[in-house]
Amino acid sequence: MKFGTNILAVAAMAFLPAALSAGQGVTDSQVTFAQVAALEGPAGALGQGMRLGLLAAFEEVNANGGVHGRQIVLDSFDDGYEPDRSVAHVKNVIAKDAHLGLIGAVGTPTAAATQPVATEAHVPFVGPFTGAGFLRDASHGNIFNVRATYFAETEAWIAYLVDDLGMKSIALLYQDDGFGRVGLAGVTAALEKRGMTLSAEGTYTRNTIAVKKALLGIRKAEPDAVVMVGAYKPVAEFIKLSRKLKFNPTFVNISFVGSDALAHELGDAGEGVIISQVVPFPWDAARPVVAQYQAALKAVDANADFGFVTLEGYLTGRLAIKALEDAGQALTRDSFLAALASLREVDFGGVSMSFGPGDNQGMDDVFLTRITKDGTFQPVTPGGES
Repeated sequence: MKFGTNILAVAAMAFLPAALSAGQGVTDSQVTFAQVAALEGPAGALGQGMRLGLLAAFEEVNANGGVHGRQIVLDSFDDGYEPDRSVAHVKNVIAKDAHLGLIGAVGTPTAAATQPVATEAHVPFVGPFTGAGFLRDASHGNIFNVRATYFAETEAWIAYLVDDLGMKSIALLYQDDGFGRVGLAGVTAALEKRGMTLSAEGTYTRNTIAVKKALLGIRKAEPDAVVMVGAYKPVAEFIKLSRKLKFNPTFVNISFVGSDALAHELGDAGEGVIISQVVPFPWDAARPVVAQYQAALKAVDANADFGFVTLEGYLTGRLAIKALEDAGQALTRDSFLAALASLREVDFGGVSMSFGPGDNQGMDDVFLTRITKDGTFQPVTPGGES
């Protein structure tokens, strides 16, 4: 399924028949990006959130004349968080040659399948919503990340649970695929640094909520905390079932879970659940870029709530815009990639990204948040107090 950008963009394209056949997605009046991501299904809120954040950034600059006179257009394609579907879409995008690059992909298993295809075709792969380590190999030349790695997130979990709170028993629930195994490796490494091992582990199958077997196995170990590497629907199912069974360890989640979607799914069962984050608080308007994000998001969708995923999408969009500006009027994939590769310190106003030779990841920050009784979020500070 293809999701259009908005009514105005679609209407504008009706008067630009050359746009659909434009080489590399570039005409004198517009530049088009492709997003291949989960837009429906158990991870759909993540792709939709990234899409909305990207649109907020793009429409913000479009309202001011675009970049070098070009309006930025986003075409989004639903891969359902399934690698085969993702590869099919990416190959189609490459074959049609109507997009400058790929932006805002969602997930490790899908990225593992599509990134090699994009790299072979030398197509930009910008801002994937995943902390997988293989995407941090700058030698590929076409991958540029916004967020910190999953290893950084899992280290932050264990530092808090073990070093700050003194917990002795940590269990893990993870999605049984490349994404989950990256999390498993990160948690294992963080525990080994401290002379510890997992007290229990359980898995579930991607795009299902079949977590009961894993829950029953983990519960037997009576862990102090259960750290979780999964999508919001199965994770919510695990936590809600745990609450019903009076099993109430500390629950800790990775940023990919989608904080807002998880809090919504959990409802009253969410209080106290911890989630690691890789972008600033979306409600912190004291940061100029967050205030800009808030205004841009409301301009695209007046009913949209601020959130971590849409803010990450917005920052990803701002990164692409910066590279478009630097690439100049004579825009091609090569000049866009060269502009990305030339980035060093980029300050968006309260959020900085740093790149360099061998460093294709803009941000390194990780911090912990906790879901409150009313479903909002508060920072978790060292020592265990919020």
